[in-house]
Amino acid sequence: MNTRLLLLVFLFCALPKQEIYSQFGFSHELGIITGPVVFYSDFGQRSDFETNAGNVGFGVGIVHYINFSYRADCNCYTRDTYFNDHFKIRNEIDYHKTNFEHFGEWVDPDKTSLIADQLRAMKGSTTVFDIGSQLEFFPLSIRDFAAGGYKIAPFGSFGVHYVSFDPEVYSELGPLNTAISTPLPKYRDAFQQEGDSTWSVVMSVGIRYKLSPLSDLMLDSRWQYYFSNWVDGLNPSEENNGGFPVPENKSNDWIYWLNVGYIYYID
Repeated sequence: MNTRLLLLVFLFCALPKQEIYSQFGFSHELGIITGPVVFYSDFGQRSDFETNAGNVGFGVGIVHYINFSYRADCNCYTRDTYFNDHFKIRNEIDYHKTNFEHFGEWVDPDKTSLIADQLRAMKGSTTVFDIGSQLEFFPLSIRDFAAGGYKIAPFGSFGVHYVSFDPEVYSELGPLNTAISTPLPKYRDAFQQEGDSTWSVVMSVGIRYKLSPLSDLMLDSRWQYYFSNWVDGLNPSEENNGGFPVPENKSNDWIYWLNVGYIYYID
C-alpha cells in the first residue's frame, strides 16, 4: 500500500470524532458491509452468464455516514431543509478479492484445440482496496424514517473512490508470453503483475430497514467503474490483435457488488 493511500486511510479513520462533528451541527453513523462481487474483467466471454457467475469474489467494507438531519451535540434535529432531510454523505473503506479464469464457448469441454487448452490453463486474481465518498439521496424523509414513521427507506448514491489494486496472472502450462502458454497474439504482453492505483466512479441503489431507533439493516446494489483496464491484470488490445476488435475488452474493468450491512447511529 503506497504512502498516499495510507494517508487517506489515516484521515478517514480520524474523521469519526464526536467533538469535531458536533461543532458543525450534525451527527454520524458507522457500519459494516459485506457480500459477493461480480467482476467484469477481460477473462472469459463478454455477456456470458457462466463467465459472470464464475468470476465472483467477496468483499467487506467499513462505512461512515454524515447525517445532516440530527445534531449530536444537543440531541436535537437540525434546521428543516430539503438537503438536511434527504441527503447524507457516505465515506467508506472497501476490500475485495476475486479469482479469475476463462469461461464460455471457447473453453467448453468439446473444445480440444491448443488454444482452448491454453485458455483453460490461464488463471488470475486481483486484490482491491479502495477508499472514497458518495452523496446519498433518500427520496423519503430521513427524519420520519429515524422516528419510526416507516420501516423501509430507499436510497441512491453517486461518488468517487481512490483504488489500489494488486493483480496476478499465470498459466498452468508455464511462463506467460510464450508459444506454449499464451494463446493468440492479442494476449502477448497483455499482462500486469505489479500493483497500481487508479480512480473509479461508484453508483448504487438500495434500501434501509429500521431495526431499532439506533440501528438499520441495509441492502446495497452497487456498480463501480474503474478508470483503468489493468485492475484484473489482463488487457488484450487491438494493437496486439493486428488491429482487429477484442470483444471481451470493449470497456475498462468494472464490478457489480451486492452487499448487506449493519448501520449504527452514534448518539
